[in-house]
Amino acid sequence: MSTDQPNPRVRPVHPVDADVVDVPVDVPAPAPDTAGDAATAPGHDPAEVRIAFLLFPDLTQLDFTGPAQVLSRVPGARVEYVAATLNPVPTDCGFALVPTTTIADAGPADVLVVPGGDGAFDAMLDPEVIGFVRSEAERATWVTSVCTGAFVLGAAGLLAGKRATTHWASKPMLEAFGAQPVDERIVDDGAVVTAAGVSAGIDMALWLAAELAGQAAAEAIQLQIEYDPQPPFDAGSAERADAVVVARARAAAEAARGDRVTRAAAAVLP
Repeated sequence: MSTDQPNPRVRPVHPVDADVVDVPVDVPAPAPDTAGDAATAPGHDPAEVRIAFLLFPDLTQLDFTGPAQVLSRVPGARVEYVAATLNPVPTDCGFALVPTTTIADAGPADVLVVPGGDGAFDAMLDPEVIGFVRSEAERATWVTSVCTGAFVLGAAGLLAGKRATTHWASKPMLEAFGAQPVDERIVDDGAVVTAAGVSAGIDMALWLAAELAGQAAAEAIQLQIEYDPQPPFDAGSAERADAVVVARARAAAEAARGDRVTRAAAAVLP
């Protein structure tokens, strides 16, 4: 994709209260590619697929590690793990991840993957994170999220008018960003792809691997990681779970995260 023109997927972010969300209205765009198409620019092997994973504190590790295990096996993949600093990034299950580059130093990616977790609701209020996501979206072929990482995309203005999914407990709150929440495991709306909760990230990554390298390559990756789910219980879907339990969990998610969603959405939509 050429960087000469703005990406039509990106809506301008208009901060309402700089004391709450100090998001720049005009995040500097990447310098124009004087060689033309970024896919053939000097320093970018056309056979190489540049994949960037965004890391932030308190992310859900499987949102990240599941897709990383798949996408790192795509032929030609060059994977970077991007965070604010090179310090280890704590996950929500007690261990930390080590970034390979920083937001300031990260180069343009063909694929951006944003994981979720409760930390996503703090990341969506971080102007450095939002600026990075918007800048990458200007140049990427695919912008993707797993679980509540969708809220970071929403805060960057990428979900307005789009169909999107996220973790079932937080899905109704996507409407705050102008998105249309849908009950699907993977939602492809143009170049923006969202996956439902946690384990759905593996499915999304396999789907994306097929888009990048063909179905045969994706099936080979699925076989390599022996991804053949056979859970002992049929309790992994909100559609089949007890309605009272689902309602209570959604109310709890709204209570815990709704204020942060409202603040982030106020900076995006007029």
